[in-house]
Amino acid sequence: MTRRDFNTDWAFSADQGRTWTPVTLPHDAQLTLARSPKAPGKSATGFFPGGAFQYRKRFTLTGEEAAGHVEIAFGGVYKNPVVRVNGKDVTEAGQHLPAYGYLPFRVSGDGLLREGENCIEVDCSNEQQPDTRWYSGAGIYRPVWMDLCGKTYLVPGSVRVRTLGIGNEAELEIQAKTVPEELAQQLRIRILSPAGEPVAERVGTGTVMVPAALLWSEASPNLYIAEFSGEDGEILARVRFGIRRIEWDKSGMYVNGESVLLRGGCIHADNGVIGARETLESERRRIRILKENGFNAIRCAHNPASEELLEACDELGMYVMDEMWDMWYRKKSRYDYAADFPAHYQRDIRRTVEKDFNHPSVLLYSIGNEVSEPAEKKGVDLAEEMVLLFHELDPSRPVTAGINLMILTRSAAGNGVYKEDGGLNDSGDEKLSGMNSTMFNMMASMVGTGMNRAANGRKADAITSPVLDLLDIAGYNYASGRYPKEGRLHPDRVILGSETFPQDIAKNWAMVKKYPYLVGDFMWTAWDYLGEAGIGAWSYSQDAKGFAKPYPWLLADAGAFDITGEPNGEALWARAVFGESGKPYLAVQPMNHPGEKLIRAVWRGTNAIPSWNFAGCEGNTCTVEVYSTAPFVALFVNGKRVGKKRTKEARALFRTRYVPGVLKAVSYNAAGQKIGEDVLVSGKGETRLLLTAEKTSIPAGGVVYLDLDLADPAADKSGHVLWDGKTPFVRQCSADRTVRIQADGAELLGFGSANPRTEERFDAGAYTTWYGHALAVLRLLDKEAVVTAEDGAHRARITLHASDSRTGGAS
Repeated sequence: MTRRDFNTDWAFSADQGRTWTPVTLPHDAQLTLARSPKAPGKSATGFFPGGAFQYRKRFTLTGEEAAGHVEIAFGGVYKNPVVRVNGKDVTEAGQHLPAYGYLPFRVSGDGLLREGENCIEVDCSNEQQPDTRWYSGAGIYRPVWMDLCGKTYLVPGSVRVRTLGIGNEAELEIQAKTVPEELAQQLRIRILSPAGEPVAERVGTGTVMVPAALLWSEASPNLYIAEFSGEDGEILARVRFGIRRIEWDKSGMYVNGESVLLRGGCIHADNGVIGARETLESERRRIRILKENGFNAIRCAHNPASEELLEACDELGMYVMDEMWDMWYRKKSRYDYAADFPAHYQRDIRRTVEKDFNHPSVLLYSIGNEVSEPAEKKGVDLAEEMVLLFHELDPSRPVTAGINLMILTRSAAGNGVYKEDGGLNDSGDEKLSGMNSTMFNMMASMVGTGMNRAANGRKADAITSPVLDLLDIAGYNYASGRYPKEGRLHPDRVILGSETFPQDIAKNWAMVKKYPYLVGDFMWTAWDYLGEAGIGAWSYSQDAKGFAKPYPWLLADAGAFDITGEPNGEALWARAVFGESGKPYLAVQPMNHPGEKLIRAVWRGTNAIPSWNFAGCEGNTCTVEVYSTAPFVALFVNGKRVGKKRTKEARALFRTRYVPGVLKAVSYNAAGQKIGEDVLVSGKGETRLLLTAEKTSIPAGGVVYLDLDLADPAADKSGHVLWDGKTPFVRQCSADRTVRIQADGAELLGFGSANPRTEERFDAGAYTTWYGHALAVLRLLDKEAVVTAEDGAHRARITLHASDSRTGGAS
């Protein structure tokens, strides 16, 4: 089989074919639309409207290629795709396409393709809004490939490599489908080690023993390749997999016999400034950042992961909870997937298992998020059916779900959270918007307490146990109060925190370590996202009150990392808790709004950022946060001790005044001995623009991330530059400005910042920085690209090469 990149030379139309624009896939059609306060999706979609979109591509095949079996593999089309090949609707040829926009599918060219020029057309639409509770993106937003299989071939997607046993040798079971069927027993199968060396082989599908196998885990993400050849030696397919075994019971969860605790974070599917567009580089970057900061697991909230995300997790060693849906047959949004669910859910499960089976990173399947259906027998029966189907298709992995015990309890009492036609029941936003800031903050702080309290009682236990006991591992959303009880009340139940508040990370993680049946915690959320605008906002804007924020709110503003991948205090807090070394981490609550009242939403525990560079804020009172598992920490400003405190839930807060210079935190053990320190410094006040490429090796046609910073030479309290000869730069966090960016020799995929409330566009080439930072994402078109950034007073320029070299700098 030959796999051909099928992402170039497409044309796109958003006006029913009146005008066409050349595009390279993946492509987010919704990101091209203008946001509006009148958008039907409102804050849920970040005020993006929906639309109807068309794509088409012309391509040529030789006679031999057209005569063989050809498949076009789509990673994801949002949504309801209609595909025509040379004018013929493929569904009329008996092919089934998913209505769900988050699943891969394949289009067969049999009987449709011809020698010479061919044309494929794809129509899709998310015109009916609202159709989701967050920003979904639209169009062909994941990569597309063409598989040229010939007349005898291995059926694409049919290979399954399963670990049956590990020990001195690893026993693997290999399954595959072929055309013709008898070819399966004639296949020559070779197993190639992570170094590319052949270590085992057999003829025909079946079991094979791998000596001295290198197992896959988060610490050692070893990946093998199963290579399939025909009798003539032609390679038919190469499939990557990992050798690992998962076990679970009330004593815990185990990978390859070793106990695993899931240091988890929930993530949405979008990629920030490039919208829903999925690229392998984007996903590798996100997973790398999360892992470097202590996370070892992600929950794909609330839809199946892309192939690119799973590849990144396989390579880097990140465990995955792959979640199916946010709804079943009851609507959460007026035009969501609930109407299509009954006719498609079984196929959805089969497609997901086919996608995930050979990815060692996938640890669990989740059958849903905060669904209310299990409050009735029909829903419990459906859950049982789905769990059994997953077990039938893949007995090697446990099945879970994100169950919100409060939602189920309310639904059973006839007081559902969602209306019958979608949308929240009595959100109370009008009342909330009329409150003053203090009253709103008090109400918001009670939300978490209320959800936990609602989950703690006997009634909630009785209502939710029928579905929880069907799951291999019961997922609890916002029900951490139940953790200590479950070993006594449900001694055989294995549980995890499938969704928790980030500010509870320390006490939740303490329980994960204490109770063996509690196998992990997933904070909401690890990475900020588009839509659900403002649910985690800590803001000085008076329109921040209420759950559903008004236009122009754009981002959820709820991540431990913002949409550009920058950490805030929540990320550092989690890093301290997960690391357990006692090393301190510093973050500072912004002090550039003196005298203004901060409005705080519940899905955030702090707005602190790791910076001590706020020009014009000299003398302002500020709060410094120090995160550490050490019992004591001390804070120093320019060598003078501000104070020493005992940490509570791995954090200590200090009030001080902002003075330029050096901010230092020191952690101590119980005996008063120093464990570690962290330092932040201010700048000299000579702010300039700085462009930095995050990777130095960029393949031709590859995607590269560029950080744009308002850079200031780091200085001590006297303004003397620190570390002369290797002068570092620190971000200037209180002088944000609009920056324009231009790329020659590269396509600008997106440019923007983490500002949660803005009318700016990611595709316009101009954006205002947020706390001194913005991010540009580009695709190289030529061997060399020149990128220039300007703010009217300063200019930065960087030259990118499709090689191992680069030049760049600031001015």
